[in-house]
Amino acid sequence: MKSVRFHSRVLRWLAFAGLCTSVAAAPAPEREKAQPSAHERALGQPAWVRTGTIYEINVRQYSASGQFDAVTADLPRLKALGVNILWLMPIHPIGELHRKGTLGSYYAIKDYFAVNPEFGTEEDFREFVTAAHAHGMKVILDWVGNHVSPDNPLTRTNPGFFWRDDKGSLSPPHGTDWTDVVQFDFNAPGLLDYQASALLHWIRKFNIDGYRCDVAWGLPTPFWDELVKRVLAVKPDTYFLAEAELPQQQVRAFHTSYGFDLHHVMNSVAQGKKGVSAIDDALAKFRAHFPRGGSLMIFTSSHDENTWAGTEFERLGAGWAPFAVLTFLLDGVPMIYNGQEAGLDRRLEFFERDPIVWPKEAHPAAKLYQTLTALRRTHPALHTGAALRRLDTTENGSIYAVLREAGGKQVVGFLNLTAKDVKADAFDPALAGQWRDAFTGETVTLNALVPLDLKAWRYRVFVQ
Repeated sequence: MKSVRFHSRVLRWLAFAGLCTSVAAAPAPEREKAQPSAHERALGQPAWVRTGTIYEINVRQYSASGQFDAVTADLPRLKALGVNILWLMPIHPIGELHRKGTLGSYYAIKDYFAVNPEFGTEEDFREFVTAAHAHGMKVILDWVGNHVSPDNPLTRTNPGFFWRDDKGSLSPPHGTDWTDVVQFDFNAPGLLDYQASALLHWIRKFNIDGYRCDVAWGLPTPFWDELVKRVLAVKPDTYFLAEAELPQQQVRAFHTSYGFDLHHVMNSVAQGKKGVSAIDDALAKFRAHFPRGGSLMIFTSSHDENTWAGTEFERLGAGWAPFAVLTFLLDGVPMIYNGQEAGLDRRLEFFERDPIVWPKEAHPAAKLYQTLTALRRTHPALHTGAALRRLDTTENGSIYAVLREAGGKQVVGFLNLTAKDVKADAFDPALAGQWRDAFTGETVTLNALVPLDLKAWRYRVFVQ
């Protein structure tokens, strides 16, 4: 989310249950806890996700006009960048009651079935989706199923859809300052039917390809299971991405979850608060808890992180580049936030117009991401689910060495994730052979013993 945004890992608010039929509300039970599900098989991912790179688009801030047609006009550049899953932040009309700032939060939805006139018309949106598909890209929308704006007509036509406080009043999500939204009650009869109809509306009318589901941790897993089941019955390869890190949600509902733990570990490693091996701890937690075949979205920035936690340069400093590389080398689904390829070095406003200033000359990050997205798309070892193992070095506290393999093809990366120059040795029989440097194109021959001399924040990636 959203309105003065607090990260979902910090917000330990309570999920709501109990049908509200009177002034007195039942006490809100505790939020759903993570349930280790490694004994289960994951829902898995559509084939187009396993080779794809997500690109998050903040339509309001993407261009000077802040409209769909500007994004449509920029699709050739995005295709050249190599991203092929375009995630649009919410495109719906925003509530006016208790609105934050001048323009309000995208996540205070007033009408699930309409397009925000700030961004253009329905036809403008249709042209964007059609053009994206023509460029070989998929389009996923931001779905806000946890709450709506207090002036959403549903609060009048379907008052039983909402949780109420002990005074019988509509209430923001418990424990938040999201005063521009009111909380659904997920035991309310008819709510699931309504939400399913809204999700299917955008698939049937505009042929969108999936949903990034906001505050997925706020909706009960059984609710999600049935909701997604209904959508997949209509379009089986629809993609569902959860803004949550609950293992049980990947059994039947979600194809990918946010890699929150890993994201925060990367920030801590870059800031010298944790050693490099903390990355292994985060990955081990995922393997121990999530169902087999599950996936995480791996990222160094997003709309929430950029606005509320800081730019990648504030959080990662000079380590922004090796951590960007790492998001593609680890097993998962990588994501780029709009502007990262242009070296976006400021926090974008959330409730006001604050367009990205795109440089006339390409930023070094653009070439970096072009190389990484091409590898992700074409090299089987970087597809979601390909085997991964960390290689030992004599400086494991500073260097992260990772080997990916699939179908006899390999990718190996050596990354110095510290602010100091490091010399070390790596040994593994799999390293012996001829390789190509992914960034320079140079052909190199490695032995099983590889001496490493990496300056601060430097990296090398080799492919076979």
